Order: sequence, then structure tokens, then C-alpha cells
Amino acid sequence: MHFHVITLFTEVMKAYTDASVLGRAQKTEKGKGSKVRGKKISVEYYNPRDFTKDKHKKVDDRPYGGGPGMVMKAEPVLRAWDKAVGKKTKAQKDKKVKTLIMSPRGREFNQKLAKTYAKQYDHLVLISGRYEGIDSRVKKILKAEEISVGDYVLTGGELPALTIIDAVARHIPGVLGTHDSLEDNRTTSGETYTRPETLEYKKKKYLVPKVLVEGNHAKIEKYRAKI
Repeated sequence: MHFHVITLFTEVMKAYTDASVLGRAQKTEKGKGSKVRGKKISVEYYNPRDFTKDKHKKVDDRPYGGGPGMVMKAEPVLRAWDKAVGKKTKAQKDKKVKTLIMSPRGREFNQKLAKTYAKQYDHLVLISGRYEGIDSRVKKILKAEEISVGDYVLTGGELPALTIIDAVARHIPGVLGTHDSLEDNRTTSGETYTRPETLEYKKKKYLVPKVLVEGNHAKIEKYRAKI
């Protein structure tokens, strides 16, 4: 899976995607012997300022019809998209591309969508807006879908884009380890414990539920199912 992120704040997002699970998934690793394991995902960034043509690198302007704030200009975003996946070659035409615009008014993102994106597309383009939004012609030209990660408004689209990358990447084969990859299929209760078995805090003792330390897996599964 190739993630292409159009954002004015590449450094904010890159710090997250280069770390932990996502960071490892972008690296080529050597396995046993001479076997080389390829990248599971790639995450590339495109700053609209790099696709402007004026000396001030202006990416926003006043909205037609009046109103508060500024609107992101269409041209830099469209040029960034062209750089990512828009070349008119046969190879590009064969690509399965999905373009998303982060928006609080969009379709609500969920686990089902994450699995769908991972299965159906090779390239996911995430456009992260700022200010009062993006010129609506971008959505029309790119046939993009507005997507929301919740019923609230954020300063920009960077956090929603990171949420989508993280959620979708987990469904790419090889991104997670064997244990973690079972997460969707195993019973989860929301209650988890680890060592020590007896935790003392401010002179009061807190114990791990007895059933979890007895080793009877049938009883453990039954216990977790009731929580």
C-alpha cells in the first residue's frame, strides 16, 4: 500500500509515521540467510507550497462571496496530486487509487472502511486541509471523497489523515506481527493486566482477577466474554 499525503505540515506527520510499527513497515529488512523482506507500505508527503508558482509560495486566498478566514487554493493541491499519482501513463492508469479529503462533513471513517481501503486500493491519497477548507473544485476534479474521523472540528486534517493511515496499514499483510494481527479476531474485554499480580498504591492493594492467573484458558475466555 502506498500512502500519499498532501499537507502543509509534513514534519508533524512524518514524526509519527516514521516511528514504531509504521516506521518498521516502511523499511526493507534482512531475514534469515540472504532473504530480504520488502517494504510493506510507503508513506510520501507533498507540501502544496512546493507546487506554487509565485515567489511568496501562496497557498490560500480570500473566499468568493465573503466570509471568515481563508481558503486553500486549488492549483497547488492539484499539482501535488499529479506528482503523487496523476501521471498519464499506462502504469498509472492501472493503479487502484482512492483520493480522500479530510473533512468534518464527510463520510464517517470506521474499521470496515479501513479494511476496504486496504483490500481494494494500491494507492491512498489523503488531502489534509487547513484554514476554512479547500477550494471545492479539487473534490470535483479529482472525484475525491470527503472523510471524517468523528463529529468534531480540528485545526487541520493532519490528525485525521494519521488516524486513517494507522488504521488502514494494520490490515496490510506483514505490517503487524503474528500476535498483533490476531487482534480483530480474538476476544477483547477492554480490561487488561500485567505484572505485578499485587499492586500497592497509597497503602491500598489492587489485585489481578484470580481467574486470569490460574491458567485455565476456557475460564479466561468465558470471563472476558462477560465483561
